[in-house]
Amino acid sequence: MRARQSYDGVVVTAPFSTPYQRYSIETAHWWIARALRGSLQSAGLKPLDIDGFTVSSFTLFPDTAVGLTQHLGLSPRWLDHIPMGGASGVVALRRAARAVQSGDASIVACVAGDTNHIDSFRGLLSSFSRFAMDASYPYGYGGPNANFALLTDRYMQTYGATREDFGRLCVAQRSNALNNPGAVMKKPLTLEQYLGARPIADPIALFDCVMPCAGSEAFLVMHEDQARARQLPFARLSGAIERHNAHAADPIQLRGGWTVDIEELYNMADCTPESIDLLQTYDDYPVISMMQIEDLGFCAKGEAASFVRGHDLTTRGDFPHNTSGGQLSAGQAGAAGGFIGMVEAIRQLTDAAENRQVKNAARAMVSGFGMINYDRGVCSAAAILSSEDAS
Repeated sequence: MRARQSYDGVVVTAPFSTPYQRYSIETAHWWIARALRGSLQSAGLKPLDIDGFTVSSFTLFPDTAVGLTQHLGLSPRWLDHIPMGGASGVVALRRAARAVQSGDASIVACVAGDTNHIDSFRGLLSSFSRFAMDASYPYGYGGPNANFALLTDRYMQTYGATREDFGRLCVAQRSNALNNPGAVMKKPLTLEQYLGARPIADPIALFDCVMPCAGSEAFLVMHEDQARARQLPFARLSGAIERHNAHAADPIQLRGGWTVDIEELYNMADCTPESIDLLQTYDDYPVISMMQIEDLGFCAKGEAASFVRGHDLTTRGDFPHNTSGGQLSAGQAGAAGGFIGMVEAIRQLTDAAENRQVKNAARAMVSGFGMINYDRGVCSAAAILSSEDAS
């Protein structure tokens, strides 16, 4: 197999997040437009300055990315629509980077956003995938809580993790979210409150579950020369991987596709897990973050609970994790949940995270996980970004 081409020369800039709302009467189009406008304005660009465009959204139907070009007044020569949920941010960056490298596009806007009407989540679940509709819904198995309850229970039985271990992760993320003005969750969370929360699907309780909301995220991808000419602060793309339907023979998903390609990712970025200054994992449920901490090489399989016990995961700690609060405390704006970690990582590496800034942040890892198709997440991806001054 040929070695993967590097991403030399590709940078990401102009991160933008709309403040999340629990519910919204606006359309996904409106939220996506807000994020695109915010990113472009921060870079001093106009819509026709971009010639590449990629979109991720669950509630954009019946439109796709091509419909948005007319809606938003764009005329790109490179276009992509990425329906990969939590893996969308990394996948969008990878593909946009290759477009820039090949000359198919000069500036690519990567945007994700969803609305959240009162009935949006039930509507989304009703037609999420044909596999789910055929194999689980007829038995009253209607959403992700049950899937992740089974996975969490097996993880706890197999590796000895406790609810207190998951709680430590959730409490740290809430602490980070309190410094994020766009987060949905505004109240502190204690471990006692986490453990005393009402049950949802044993062993999952209230604070193990993401809060669906409305919102959007965006960033721009371009060549370093372009960013320097425009005097834009940027982060370099050092390496990225994606893998789909990995370990299909596993009876239950206790590992993800990251394990297949993680060594190649570190080789591309010329670093090790010890070189990473902050980690942004996809966190719709805490067990998934535990899996990623293991599969990305920060500890051995089954040791994430011990790892969390031994580290401070806040922005001031020795292992900053989901520094914006992640989805568990900032909120899950549909497909934008796959972008929240990427946008936050760009902010951290360009020293723009304000009072949640990680000191001396030079390298960040962002990982994504998406599309629970019946019994497991099918998509996984990860990227390593470095600051302009990283050695």
